[in-house]
Amino acid sequence: MKALRQEVERRRQRIEVRQSFVAWAVAAGYQPARHHELLIAHLEELESDPDTDTLLVFMPPGSAKSTYVNNLFPAWYVARNPERNVLTASHSSELAERWGRKTRNLIASHGGDLGVALSEDSAAAYRWATTEGGEYLAVGVGVGIAGFRADLGIIDDPFGSREDAESRRIRDRVWDWYSDDFSTRLKPGSKRVIMHTRWHDDDLAGRIIRQLDAIRRPYRILSLPAQAGLGDPLGRLPGDFLWDDDGYGYGAQLRQRKEECDTRTWASLYQQNPVPDGGAFFERQWLKPVVDLPPRETLNVYGASDYAVTRDGGDYTVHIVVGVDPNGNMHVLDLWRKQADSGEWIAAWCDLVKKWRPLTWAEETGQIRAALGPMIEAEAYRTGAYVQRQQFPTRGDKAVRAQSIRARMSMRGLHVPSRAPWLQDFEAELLRFPAGVHDDCVDALGLIGQLLDRVRPGAALRDPPKPDQGALSSYRSMRSQGTSWRV
Repeated sequence: MKALRQEVERRRQRIEVRQSFVAWAVAAGYQPARHHELLIAHLEELESDPDTDTLLVFMPPGSAKSTYVNNLFPAWYVARNPERNVLTASHSSELAERWGRKTRNLIASHGGDLGVALSEDSAAAYRWATTEGGEYLAVGVGVGIAGFRADLGIIDDPFGSREDAESRRIRDRVWDWYSDDFSTRLKPGSKRVIMHTRWHDDDLAGRIIRQLDAIRRPYRILSLPAQAGLGDPLGRLPGDFLWDDDGYGYGAQLRQRKEECDTRTWASLYQQNPVPDGGAFFERQWLKPVVDLPPRETLNVYGASDYAVTRDGGDYTVHIVVGVDPNGNMHVLDLWRKQADSGEWIAAWCDLVKKWRPLTWAEETGQIRAALGPMIEAEAYRTGAYVQRQQFPTRGDKAVRAQSIRARMSMRGLHVPSRAPWLQDFEAELLRFPAGVHDDCVDALGLIGQLLDRVRPGAALRDPPKPDQGALSSYRSMRSQGTSWRV
């Protein structure tokens, strides 16, 4: 009877573990905190909901998100679907293999609870199979996945550092791998979980969100900041720290990290907001909205352009016109920003030159200027848009090239017309730099900064001099002295 009762209890526990992720976590030796229970609920819904195939998870480091998403969840999924395949990826093959080994060992230790066993003929750390025919593969981001098809795909931290996430080249490489390798290896009706820290607006998660929004495909997002704001998913009060209700000490660690790290790191790495509300490289307080611009005749006016190659190519062409008043204050007088072909933006450039008559116009050297220079000159000659064009070399990264204008703005601010239709896009791009999707306004403004290093401010208006009746000219009258020129 004792053996029978034990067998009944094992069967009951096995059923409960396969039905409840929380029960499985407890059986594996974990005690889920509140945020883990919320994460578990999202994972359970993803596995069972036929209408949603994508879950994006954003949580701060150290919150045990990988333990639940990349270790416990694959094992639980295999227990419920022992004949299906799982594909996981991390920013390095070494890290991916480490999680593969942990999941394999977890199944080997708790196979009785899970009701699944490992196949003896394939038990490598990065690739193993179940006796029911299901397979598991762990790869590094960028590694080819030919010959494997998955029912569940998990990407855990595709970027190894902030430097990687801020590199356009690496972001493009990760996106190409996601589109051409990872996504093509998923079976029809498969599920995917994308989990990483939001270093950049244009990171993998950001691109996936824009892609799914564009095609109107449903997806789920679980974003848990280290410190709660309004409308917190856990129902925390604003200012409450994550995992601060037990003796683990994570909340205290978050308080310490907030004191140690800079605002931008806290916003992205811990709050899942790539840019703090007040801006990062450029600060919101540096932008000075004004209703009226200074008189044109008091300003020295300059322009700059950041050219894009093709219409709808992702980047914007930006023309910006800035006036410098007698006190050295900068005023954005006009801005043109559009994803346009060369014919359209050259015509817009000519219109701005004729409207504002700038002293000098700045642009970068490079293939675009070299290829389109004759077209610009021909259209400028035809329309009478005459201005000196000064070229600056593309040196250093974008932040380095924008240092001059950043320094000027930090000391004197940048006056912007409060009613301009382009102000919202301009402000958003500056405040999100260098973590924003677009930085074309920053590039154009950076050229203004480099140009202003070589020029002078405007001149104040002066009242016209009043004539002196006693001395109409600087010449002395000979008659007033009683003499004659004939002397």
